[in-house]
Amino acid sequence: MSLLQRKRLSPQQSRSAALEAARALLMEEGAAAVTLQSVAKRVGRTHANLLHHFGSAAGLQQALAEDIARTVAASIEEAIQQRREGHGTERDVINAMFDAFRREGAGELIGWIALTRQREALEPIVQTIERIIRVMRALGDERPVDR
Repeated sequence: MSLLQRKRLSPQQSRSAALEAARALLMEEGAAAVTLQSVAKRVGRTHANLLHHFGSAAGLQQALAEDIARTVAASIEEAIQQRREGHGTERDVINAMFDAFRREGAGELIGWIALTRQREALEPIVQTIERIIRVMRALGDERPVDR
């Protein structure tokens, strides 16, 4: 496809397409496959275009971690809400956590980030876990799920 035939995307659409491609690469080939070059190839953009949006491979990985953290948190918070309404158990919340991390490739990404010593990229996941704990300890909920 020539540059003239390429569809022009808004900055948000371009970032979203890149994150979707990065997530697919993570799930299909593992964290080591999530490079600017491979993501650019998958979305039909240039390496420079992704540098513009993410600044570096570490920036892409951090954005992916943020995206995964949001998705994982939403799944877990839904399970917590179901439990509060009496439609679930502590085990359901725990299962939702493990399922969400597995389904989204979070464990793979966390391991890769830790091995490459880009610890600041883990911050979105750490913040998500802290937020989930706060939600679980909400005022008036005396059930021990946060343990």
